Amino acid sequence: MAYDTDFSAPAHRVTLEGRDRLTVSGVEDVDRFDENEIVMNTAEGTLVVTGENLHIDKLSLDGGELHVDGRVETLSYEDAGPSHGGGLLSRLFGG
Repeated sequence: MAYDTDFSAPAHRVTLEGRDRLTVSGVEDVDRFDENEIVMNTAEGTLVVTGENLHIDKLSLDGGELHVDGRVETLSYEDAGPSHGGGLLSRLFGG
């Protein structure tokens, strides 16, 4: 009997419907967000979404999926650079 033991992160995918509905898979963490910017860590690096009236409609870190409503203006990836020990909470608490 064979068991599937591959627990790798979900594939990273970005789907933009028009400019008002964004779906991102492969999301590992959300660093920060407000109505003008969402910064998230994905399987492919840090993704920055900017726009107007941005609203996280659904966030499932277990499934690695994020849904955003609002006017999307830009999607950009930040250069990885040297690792500083993880996300915001890791940096705050020295983890």
